[in-house]
Amino acid sequence: MKNVILLTIDALRKDALGCYGNKDGLTPFIDSLQGECIRFTRGQATGPYTQASFPGILTSSYYLEYGKPKGLSPQRTLISEPLKRAGIATAAFHSNPYLCDFLGWNRGWDFFYDSMDDDVSPQMPYIKGNVINAKVTEWLSSYSAAGDSKPFFLWLHYMDIHEPYTPEKKYVDMVDSSITISQDEMYSMFQNTLLKRDVSNPEKVTLLKKLYDIHVREVDTYVQNFFNTLEKLGILKDSVVIITNDHGDEFNEHGGLSHDDKMYSELIDMPLIIYGRDKNGTCDTLVSNIDIAPTIVYLFDLDPVEKFEGLSLFPLDAYPEKGCFGEAIDQKAQRGGDIEKDSYFYREKDLKIICHACTDKWELYDLKQDPNEVNNIIDTSPDTERLRGKLKPRIRRWLS
Repeated sequence: MKNVILLTIDALRKDALGCYGNKDGLTPFIDSLQGECIRFTRGQATGPYTQASFPGILTSSYYLEYGKPKGLSPQRTLISEPLKRAGIATAAFHSNPYLCDFLGWNRGWDFFYDSMDDDVSPQMPYIKGNVINAKVTEWLSSYSAAGDSKPFFLWLHYMDIHEPYTPEKKYVDMVDSSITISQDEMYSMFQNTLLKRDVSNPEKVTLLKKLYDIHVREVDTYVQNFFNTLEKLGILKDSVVIITNDHGDEFNEHGGLSHDDKMYSELIDMPLIIYGRDKNGTCDTLVSNIDIAPTIVYLFDLDPVEKFEGLSLFPLDAYPEKGCFGEAIDQKAQRGGDIEKDSYFYREKDLKIICHACTDKWELYDLKQDPNEVNNIIDTSPDTERLRGKLKPRIRRWLS
């Protein structure tokens, strides 16, 4: 039985990866793995920001399944819990405050690092990927030295691509040495442009996207260093590594910046790469991040978890063709705003329907003909009512 490693990269757009078509050379190491990977081309996140997406990844359940969240509901089952009960060692390393132990995400882990006691700065509000790697290396070295024969499940999460987009010069020079602004100036752009969702100046939006891309290049080096560590410790050959995101980021594709409660491809499309299986190649089946936790259970040869709503991606030929759902609450409303805005999507093959419940506004896109989601065909498509019927039972079920 192999170890299973889940590597999640916060705010990583699918289209930033070369193996998904990007031509800018931002992810040379991840791209180099493709001969030994299964790459899923139609992955979908269950939400457009961390709180809406991570319940899908780690609990195989939807964000609003148990009402408006206040931390991790005890009704959810974290992937770490059934694994630990089965005698599998479990360890987690991340720096995202929405996934901290105070909110309940530490259940079932033998070791859980969330950085909440560490000092960070406004310009760098998270623990960097090289520090996460160092902590993971220490744990892996200790685990290997102990000679424990039982397999492990390791989850590590990089935050470096996430705003405020203040990359160090050495990474700037890897991508575009013509960028000469200081980190203080980068942070000022974050405060005055990104936080205000101000897209009025195209040059500033373009520069923000470039700074984002530089962080993508930076994180690729962390992924490479992590794989080198696995190789050096003799662990890689006995491990399956799953690489994915929680959501993407917007750069004025639909009138905004960052990652708000929108359901468009720049936020929802999920890169999903599985390294270390016997087969390699691509899978064009539509899949969801709620399928990740059941897949991990399958890889450990355990019985399916009753509470998990997704399905194992393996065996590939047994995975059924099905639709994907997602949902979110407007983050301003989450912080105490007067209006509770919630949005939902359902995707079936290349058709995606979106509902904005507070205004009863509906959108429908044919992603094959209209990948940028600019032509709303809700009033003309023969599929409108059928797809509306698929989504309606999920809308505002959390209020009942």
